[in-house]
Amino acid sequence: MSYAQPHARFSVLSNSSLSSGEHLSPAASSSRFSLPSAPSINTTSTPKPGARPNIYDRQLNKTRTTEVSSAAFAFLFSEVVQYTQKRVSGINDLERRLNTLGYRIGTRVLELMSWRTESASKAPKRETRFLPALMSIHTHVWRAVFGKAADAIEKSVENSDEYMIIDNDPPITRNISVPRDMSSLSCSSFTAGIVEAVLDGLGFSARVTAHNTPNDQFPNRTTILIKLEKSVLEREEALKT
Repeated sequence: MSYAQPHARFSVLSNSSLSSGEHLSPAASSSRFSLPSAPSINTTSTPKPGARPNIYDRQLNKTRTTEVSSAAFAFLFSEVVQYTQKRVSGINDLERRLNTLGYRIGTRVLELMSWRTESASKAPKRETRFLPALMSIHTHVWRAVFGKAADAIEKSVENSDEYMIIDNDPPITRNISVPRDMSSLSCSSFTAGIVEAVLDGLGFSARVTAHNTPNDQFPNRTTILIKLEKSVLEREEALKT
C-alpha cells in the first residue's frame, strides 16, 4: 500500500532539506531555530521636556542659594513636635528627643558645608581654635539652616566654660504656640542639637541646651547655651602658648 507523501512544507527530515549530519550539528540547529535577538535596554532615562530634575541629580553647589518654603517648614516641624510629644513623659524628655533629632541634622549640615568648602577652595581651612569655630556656627551654619545669621555671641562671666549664641527671633519657633502648662518648653532644643553635632564634628565636645530668654522687644528670644568639656579648655590653653 502506498501512502501519499507529506507536504514538503511540513517535512523536516526529507532528503531535500538537510542531511543527517546537518540535523545533528549544533551549529546548524542553532542557526535554523535561533530566536530573534532581544532589543538592548537603555538604562539611562531621558528626562521629559518640562519635567523637574531629580533631586539626586542636582549639583550640591548650585542648591546653596535655594530657599525652602517657611510655611512648609513650619508645618513639618510642628508635626514633628506633636508626634514626639505623644511619646514622652515630660518636658525634659521632649527636649531631649528634639535635641537628638537636631543632632542628626547637624551631622549632615556639617558634612555638606565641609564638602562645599573643599570643592570651592584649593586650600580649605579647618578651624582648630574654638572662637573662630563658634563664629562660623553663628554666621555660616545659621545662614545655611535658617537663612540668616544669629544675633549675638556672649561669654559667661561666672563660668569660663560657657558660651551663648543669641537668636532674637528663631525661625524655628515663630509659628509654635506653647501651652501655659508647658511654658518652660524650648522647641529650640532642636537647634541646640544641630549646634552640638557641628561642635562634635569639629572636635569641640560640648553639652548644648536651649533656653527661653524673652524680653519686651523680642518675646521669642532664645539662648543656645554651650558648655565645653574640660579637655577642650585644656587644649585651648595649650594652643595659646
